[in-house]
Amino acid sequence: MTLEDASEGSEYIVKNINTEDEELNAFLFSLGCYSGEPITVVSRKKSGLVVSIKDGRYNVDHDLSSAIEIA
Repeated sequence: MTLEDASEGSEYIVKNINTEDEELNAFLFSLGCYSGEPITVVSRKKSGLVVSIKDGRYNVDHDLSSAIEIA
């Protein structure tokens, strides 16, 4: 299941990030978004999702949310 399919308000664990872009992987890692970390969908917007990772909230577009696998 990907982050795009996640329910609002539920906490999930990041399983994998499916992207070939090393710069994007490094950026997500700096935010705390990597395998084994909890992530929560706070709300859905037209442009993407607002997610909570650790103590921060971030806007994630639909392409990126489709690349983040969760359990």
